[in-house]
Amino acid sequence: MKVSDVFGYSFSAIKLRKLRSGLTVLGVVIGIAAIVALLSITQGLQANLTNQLNQGLSANSLIIMPGSGDSGQGGDGFNMGVGGGAVSSGFNLYLDDTAGIENLSPDIDSALAIIQRSGYIESGNLNRRVTIYGVDFDKYAQIYSAFSAATGTIPTNPQDNIAVIGSRVTDPRQNGTQFIMPGNDMKIYWLNAMSRPPVNETYTAQVSGVLGTVGGFGLGPSDTGVYIPLSQAESFFGADTCDMIIVTLTSSDANTVANVTRLISEHFGGQVLVISPNAIQSILESIFSTIQLFLGGIAAISLLVAGVGIMNIMIVSLMERTREIGILKALGMKNRTVLGIFLGESVIIGLMGALIGIVCGWVLSNVTAMVLASGVFGGGGNFAITPLLTPEVFIGALGFGVGVSVIFALYPAWRASKLKPVDALRYA
Repeated sequence: MKVSDVFGYSFSAIKLRKLRSGLTVLGVVIGIAAIVALLSITQGLQANLTNQLNQGLSANSLIIMPGSGDSGQGGDGFNMGVGGGAVSSGFNLYLDDTAGIENLSPDIDSALAIIQRSGYIESGNLNRRVTIYGVDFDKYAQIYSAFSAATGTIPTNPQDNIAVIGSRVTDPRQNGTQFIMPGNDMKIYWLNAMSRPPVNETYTAQVSGVLGTVGGFGLGPSDTGVYIPLSQAESFFGADTCDMIIVTLTSSDANTVANVTRLISEHFGGQVLVISPNAIQSILESIFSTIQLFLGGIAAISLLVAGVGIMNIMIVSLMERTREIGILKALGMKNRTVLGIFLGESVIIGLMGALIGIVCGWVLSNVTAMVLASGVFGGGGNFAITPLLTPEVFIGALGFGVGVSVIFALYPAWRASKLKPVDALRYA
């Protein structure tokens, strides 16, 4: 009997039992849809974070922060110490440390100090908390491609009263209502807790530019950030220390990154944490791979339950079709043909369920992404995810759906193929 005839007979048997077959297919659809939806959202989130990381920092850059952790010993530029995180040692980075860093190696192109403080601003009816960054505008724009004005301009040599703000500073609700425009004045405050009693330091700055929407990743320009010249931040905060130093290299070669990381760590006596974007990306990929495996395993449980349902349906179908099988065998049908008919039914059920499940899972993932982006569950609607259905997920879901169906149909199909014609014909 030809393969096409076997599948044709199997499909006819499925059509004769539409309701039962439909419910069996539904079990496969639910399992596959859950797998595809979860993996699509996870991969979309990973792609989103990776894209923001690439926008934030180039591969030929390093971040230096105070903290111990023997950051040069591993060679990957991202060693977090024995405890898994940077251990504070009371060590300070100073603004003039940039000159010493730039002289460490010809592989170092430049070093940029960043001062960061929490504060708040006032402008008209707007009063909100922000993060204030003191940076060199020219160097900062060269390192971070996202540090570009959507409206207004970002001067390369700004006066001390100039400021640049993030998109959510001017439009906190993200509904198009802008409270601050380029050219407007605003008051910048920060609480000087070192003073006794603590006082609110303030000065008036003029907004020269508003950044485009960056997103929620922690590195690089922030949507809720206010950027002021480094010289102004030094006098405003009364600080000669900085919170981090960004180092740009002449090459993104792994050996160059590892060598410069070691030199920086030795220069500061192992009291700093050196982070490379490539190392962060590797960690992100490792974390998301684990998450995908975990979520896929949970979703696969529902598909295994559907497989048990397929076995049950096949056994019931075998009992109902015992006389039919006996007649076919009496007419000369071979055992392997009977086996092929039952397995053919499972393949068709698995294929139909997988294809419909992939479509449903893709639709579900997009609906979930839209709900998250709308801010229904809070977060201001800034949790943007674009689901990603990769060929690997598509082929894997298709193969898994068909594979589970066939595996759970093996026993009923084997029993059907072993029926003796005489016994089958006597079955009432």
